[in-house]
Amino acid sequence: MYQVVRARLCALVCRARAARRDAGMVTSEYATGIVAAVAFAVVLYKVVTSGAVSAELQSIVKEALNARM
Repeated sequence: MYQVVRARLCALVCRARAARRDAGMVTSEYATGIVAAVAFAVVLYKVVTSGAVSAELQSIVKEALNARM
């Protein structure tokens, strides 16, 4: 009986340790996420600073500043 209980307890502990090791991201996943975020930021910056979008944003700001209450 003691050996059965000990074997089951060991299995539970081993399973808990394995689950703890797999919780969270590893360094390569962090690096991939950071590279993707930077790439998205660069694309967004290029879009916002392009001529057409920049002109549209300026017109929106001018309309907001000239608005009368």
